[in-house]
Amino acid sequence: MNRLLVLIAVLSLPLPCNAADVTFIVTPRSMPDTGSVSIAGSHDLIGNWQSIPFERYPDGTWRKTVEFDSGVTVDFKITRGSWDNEALDEDLTVPGNRHLTVTGDTTIIITIFKWKDEVAGAKPKIQGQITGTVITHKNMTGAGVLPRDVHVWLPPTYDSKTGKRYPVLYMHDGQQIFDPRTSTHGIDWQIDEAVTRLVADSKMREVIVVGVNNTANRRSEYSDTVDGKAYQDFLINVVKPFIDEQYRTLPGREHTAAMGASMGGLASFLLVWHHPDVFSMAACLSPAFWLDWDELRTSTWPIQGMPVRIYMDNGGIGLEERLQPGCDLMLEALQTKGFILGKDLIWFKDKNAAHTEEEWARRAPMPLQYHFGIDN
Repeated sequence: MNRLLVLIAVLSLPLPCNAADVTFIVTPRSMPDTGSVSIAGSHDLIGNWQSIPFERYPDGTWRKTVEFDSGVTVDFKITRGSWDNEALDEDLTVPGNRHLTVTGDTTIIITIFKWKDEVAGAKPKIQGQITGTVITHKNMTGAGVLPRDVHVWLPPTYDSKTGKRYPVLYMHDGQQIFDPRTSTHGIDWQIDEAVTRLVADSKMREVIVVGVNNTANRRSEYSDTVDGKAYQDFLINVVKPFIDEQYRTLPGREHTAAMGASMGGLASFLLVWHHPDVFSMAACLSPAFWLDWDELRTSTWPIQGMPVRIYMDNGGIGLEERLQPGCDLMLEALQTKGFILGKDLIWFKDKNAAHTEEEWARRAPMPLQYHFGIDN
């Protein structure tokens, strides 16, 4: 296999567990078309966030029974087959993920009041706001990748200290990091608030943060694939030169970091793995990776004279549990290659955390301080 990483989501890990039947019963108050009621969730039995249709019953309900291993925790949503027509809450807002911990046979009854495509402008419940200055560059393009917007957050002293230059943090999933109105579930990573607070408390240096939007090709662009290499090339040869020209950056590798969660955590690792001459720091929150031992063991990485620093963390609920073996193996592999835990490799585990923007926002100050702390 000529790839460093593959998604842990495709890995089957047999565990001795008791099975439990969970029956989902959905009652829609309206069905604006003949489409099917579906479920999408964080487990392969409910689609790994791809829609799985229910069966319609004569009484107007839609039902599906799934046999899970007892003890697993899953997140899920109800849709009519796409995110454009997901179910709304009673107050006609887009809800967050529903959570289920399987403890035994159970029935979950859900009433749907309206669907997203029935309510013009239906939005998630908004938590937070943009803090500071964010400039958006629309429809940036590169070879082999879809066009996307790129958002630039400027540190507090950027306008007043006109002779000062700043390190740069590049973040994936740019829709999710500054603005709760564009974030999937109405809550963003709050990176703008976190950096502002840490700088004010003299716990980190000021940085420019660049949020690069994802696209419909997110999964392949954030992987070690042809699309992934095109995405890396786009960041390095299109986005970074543009940012360095337009803004007062410190362009050297020692001042350049990548950060992301889930697939974005994988993408951040790939940038320091393949391009340590450009990126010297990576923050991988809840990273979705597995590794090819042969390539990692026989590689010469980290390149002599180009040391890198890596922050990794993970939660313990739902999808986080299934990502943990990849984290464990990566931690072991990196230490065999000379990384020292607590020095150039940081690991943090929160067993009570789920796979959500809210949790990543809560943990974000740790990698920010590790990579850009005042003493670093």
